[in-house]
Amino acid sequence: MNHDHYDSAYIADILKSTRTIALLGASPNPDRPSNRVMGFLLSKGYTVFPVNPGQAGKQILGQTVYRTLADVPQPVDMVDVFRAAEYLDGVIDEAIGLETRPKVIWGQLSVRDDKAAEKAEAAGIKVVMDRCPAIEYPRLVA
Repeated sequence: MNHDHYDSAYIADILKSTRTIALLGASPNPDRPSNRVMGFLLSKGYTVFPVNPGQAGKQILGQTVYRTLADVPQPVDMVDVFRAAEYLDGVIDEAIGLETRPKVIWGQLSVRDDKAAEKAEAAGIKVVMDRCPAIEYPRLVA
């Protein structure tokens, strides 16, 4: 897939069909984008599992934080990645290794690695990169 441009229907379909999200790189700091996006996603009815090894066992926005994707207690539809682009390949490896793979890997603004995306897509996982669901949702779903 060409990740320079996404058809609006592709992103809208992902946002409408997703119910559960692992938010990788979640921060308890309300000034951080990951915290604000997590709050937005929760407000839209998504179930969000924050993942951050440094915050594991604590709570962010009332949700228990998990150390790794594998620690999340149920399969998720989407992994929303708030990590630097150089970590995306490892995140995709971790997602591919899960017993039940997510349907989507979503790289936040500036998170893009086309080779990693190819690997995810070869494993049957859709990929969105360099986009924010909190920006796309009001534009395409609300």
